[in-house]
Amino acid sequence: MAKITKLDDIVSLCKRRGFIFQSSEIYGGLASCYDYGPLGSELKRNVREAWWKSMVQMRDDIVGLDSSILMHPMVWKSSGHADKFADYIVECKKCNARSRVDHLEDAPGKSSSADDLTTKVCPGCSEVGNFTEPMPFRLMFETKMGANADDTMTLFMRPETAQGIFANFKNVLDSTRVKIPFGIAQIGKSFRNEVTTKAFTFRTREFEQAELEFFCEPGTDEFWYKSWKEARFNWYINLGIKKENLRLRDHDEDELAHYAKGCVDVEYKFPFGSGDWQELEGVANRTDYDLRQHQRGMRSMSQWYEKGRDLTKVELVDEAPDYHKGPLSYFDEQQKKRYIPYVIEPSAGIDRSTLAFLVDAYDEEEVNGKTRNLLRFHPDLAPIKAAVFPLVKKDGMPEIAQNIAGSLKKHFACFYDEKGAVGRRYRRQDEAGTPFCITVDGDYKENGTVTVRHRDTMEQESVSGDQLLNYLRDKMESWNCK
Repeated sequence: MAKITKLDDIVSLCKRRGFIFQSSEIYGGLASCYDYGPLGSELKRNVREAWWKSMVQMRDDIVGLDSSILMHPMVWKSSGHADKFADYIVECKKCNARSRVDHLEDAPGKSSSADDLTTKVCPGCSEVGNFTEPMPFRLMFETKMGANADDTMTLFMRPETAQGIFANFKNVLDSTRVKIPFGIAQIGKSFRNEVTTKAFTFRTREFEQAELEFFCEPGTDEFWYKSWKEARFNWYINLGIKKENLRLRDHDEDELAHYAKGCVDVEYKFPFGSGDWQELEGVANRTDYDLRQHQRGMRSMSQWYEKGRDLTKVELVDEAPDYHKGPLSYFDEQQKKRYIPYVIEPSAGIDRSTLAFLVDAYDEEEVNGKTRNLLRFHPDLAPIKAAVFPLVKKDGMPEIAQNIAGSLKKHFACFYDEKGAVGRRYRRQDEAGTPFCITVDGDYKENGTVTVRHRDTMEQESVSGDQLLNYLRDKMESWNCK
C-alpha cells in the first residue's frame, strides 16, 4: 500500500479534487488561511458530525452548547489568557524573520538547551545563532466593539471554545436536569495569531475546535481521565485511522499547564518531512481551576468599571475562603454537600482531524498496469456516499439513473455522472473517496437490477433496484463492525 510521503502531494490532491484551497488565492492568498471546497466542506462536516454523534447524540450525560465567539473581556482576564497567553519569539538579525523560540531547531551536529540560541538556525535564511533576545508575543486577535468613542471597548477573538463553556456552567445547570458527572460539548471557530504556522492546515490562525468539558466530583477525576483517554483514542480508530499511525503521549512534568493535573496527547504520524508525530487532540485533567478563576473574575467586576474598562489595570481579587460554596459550585443532593467540580477536557481540532483522515485514507495501487489513486474513507466520513451512472446515454438509462440518484439523495450525499467512459467515472469517484458506485445498464429493464461496484475491492454485484437503499445502508452499517 503506497502512502503520501510529501506535503506537496497532499496539497496537490486537495486542490485538484476540490478538498482545500488557499484562501483569497486570486489575490495571492492569505498566509495560514484556507477554504474548504465542495468535497472538503462535506468531509469536514462529516468529521464534525461524527464527533457530535459520538460525544453528544449517543450519550445521556453530555449536552451541547454554541457559545458566542465574542465574549466579555473579563472572561479572558479570569482565564489568564489576557495576561499570559503569549509565545516567546525572536527576530533574526540578518533577515528579520520572526520565529517561536520553541520551534527553532539546532544546526546540524550541534545541540543545546532549549534556552540557548547560539546553535539555533533561522528557518528564513539559515543563519545560526544570530537572534534578538526573546520577547513575548500575544496570541489573541483584538477587535473593537462600539459605535462611539465613549462606549468602545477592546474585545478578543476567542483563542479556544472552552471558556464559553465555563462561563455558561451555571446556565446549563439551571436550565437542564443534568447531574454530576456530566459534560458540556461544543464545536466552533477559534483564532490564534500564530507566529509560526505549519504544514498546510495543521497549524492555522483560524481553526475549528471540538471541545468537551466533563464535570466530575473531585476524587473521581482519575477514573474519568483514564476513561476519556481511551474513548478519544478509539474514536479515531473506529473511523478508519490505522492504529500504527496513532499513539497516546503523556506530557512530561515540565510540559504540563500550571492548572493541569495530567495531560495526554492523541498523536498522528503525519507525513511531514520524514514523518512526524503531531498532536491531533489533548485530553487534560484541568482540576477545578477554571470555575474557581471565573468566580474570582465575577468578584473583580467592579474593578473593571472603576478602572475605565482597562484590563491591564484589573487585578483579580483573592479567592474567597469559602470558594467551594461560590456561584459556580455544585450542590450534590445525594451527598448533601457543595463543591467545585473537577474537569476532564478532551479538546480536538476539526481541521487537524480532517487532514489526518484524508492523509490516512490515501492509497495508490497498480491495476492492469495503471496507477489507481483512491481515498479509503470510512463511509461515515466520505464526502459522497454513492455515485450513480447510466452505462450509456441512451435507452432511457440516464432517466432511470437520475431517478435513483434523486431517491438516494433524500438519505445521504449522492452524485450523478454520465460523462466519459464508465471506467474513468469509477476512477474519479475512487479519488473522491466514494464507497459505492451504482451503474444502470440493460439488466435494469430486464430484471430490475443495478450493478454496485465497491471502491476498496472493485468487486461488483447485482442488486435489485427496490432493495438498493437497504443494501447500501446495511453495507455502511456493517463497516462499523469491522
